[in-house]
Amino acid sequence: MTITTRVVNTGQMRPHAPGGLLFVALGLILVAAGYIWRGRVLRPLSAKRAQAAVVRDRSRNLLRSADMAIAEARRRAAHDEPAIVTVGDVTRVARRHYGYLVVEREEAAAALRRRYEASDCWADCVTDAFN
Repeated sequence: MTITTRVVNTGQMRPHAPGGLLFVALGLILVAAGYIWRGRVLRPLSAKRAQAAVVRDRSRNLLRSADMAIAEARRRAAHDEPAIVTVGDVTRVARRHYGYLVVEREEAAAALRRRYEASDCWADCVTDAFN
């Protein structure tokens, strides 16, 4: 049994077809644009959406501040002592960590109450958020 191959002459082979070069150039432009604009946040299209995003971010950051304040109080507490978490701790963490100039006591207390209940602090924490 013999295997035969046939070579077909298609003319001169062009190593750089214009379509391929265009595709590569477009890819390089997209990579360059992504590198330049990476990490930048685009503005929402409407003022309402922008305001809603600010409120969401502030609420989420206050909840994170409450989590950090609870964790810090638990680290500070002795072995058999309850951890004492105050609303002032939450506002201090929010100011220090997130750079908020003004944190209302009611906002910080609400965030601390939510995280206090979510992280089962009833067993080992004491707070002034319920006053």
